[in-house]
Amino acid sequence: MSFTRTTEESSKYEHLEKMSVANLLHNINNEDKTVPLAVEKALPQIESLVTKIITQLKKGGRLFYIGAGTSGRLGIVDASECPPTFGVPFDVVIGIIAGGDTAIRKAVEFAEDDKTQAWQDLNEYSITSNDIVVGIAASGTTPYVIGGLEQCNANGIATGCITCNAGSPLAAVAQYPIEVVTGAEFVTGSSRMKAGTAQKLVLNMISTAAMIQLGRVKGNKMVDMQLSNHKLVNRGIRMIMDELNISETEATTLLNKHKNVRTAIEHYANR
Repeated sequence: MSFTRTTEESSKYEHLEKMSVANLLHNINNEDKTVPLAVEKALPQIESLVTKIITQLKKGGRLFYIGAGTSGRLGIVDASECPPTFGVPFDVVIGIIAGGDTAIRKAVEFAEDDKTQAWQDLNEYSITSNDIVVGIAASGTTPYVIGGLEQCNANGIATGCITCNAGSPLAAVAQYPIEVVTGAEFVTGSSRMKAGTAQKLVLNMISTAAMIQLGRVKGNKMVDMQLSNHKLVNRGIRMIMDELNISETEATTLLNKHKNVRTAIEHYANR
């Protein structure tokens, strides 16, 4: 397949090394401003994928993100935030990166070029047709991700993708493709910049919308969040105070007793 990798096009800025710090920051910021507009254009594609993800999760399935390099790390970040934010088990949203956990901190040479490894990695989780796999690759050409989705398709597992080039091999493989075309980077080819920002925005949409639809938010509050530090405990107390119109002392007592904001509110309301 022939297509244009706009993520690899030359930056429209020349002689970056001659720019002042102020100019560098101003120009990077100008480029970053274009990213939300690119995401907006992909909203119909995002909606289709999120709707399918919700369907699979409601069936008891899991959401897998697979990727390499920056894309893989972004998937892991989004997956790792779901349990503390929404109170779901750690095996509901799972991020997998080419090269394994070592690659989270340090690049593993040529890991992304292995077209068979993603399927092997997914099978370690006993993946089934109730699950859904989203491949993340700014270029849309990463063999690790493409091979993983191809095997998922062959085994009746739903697939989606997030890429930043239009008409890529990855989008052609995914059943629910998302193409956010962010164009040339400020530093030529550095897709951790605009492309990475676009991927993060889409991942925020995917997990947040899915968890809200699964009932993991009440009103606009994270009532199922894990109370893993003092800041979150204090936030939980304020939620209970606001929801039930009670004092801080009463709210603290309720939270200490039930260890969960939603449970505390429900028990108080049903007393």
